[in-house]
Amino acid sequence: MSDDAVPRNIRRSAENVKSILLDESVKDSIKAASAISILDEISNDPNIPLHTRTLIWNVASQLETVPVD
Repeated sequence: MSDDAVPRNIRRSAENVKSILLDESVKDSIKAASAISILDEISNDPNIPLHTRTLIWNVASQLETVPVD
């Protein structure tokens, strides 16, 4: 989110994912699914730097391990 080489819309989406994941009023499985959806969408952006795309894929992979309740 603080990398100036990353387009603003990607940083904004990453901030949105962060706020979703920190929301304690929502079940973990719902938070993970919402975050994965956003991350999948932004990882397909053609303007995203390769190192950022790799990082997003890694985060999404970790979120996929959250058990569904």
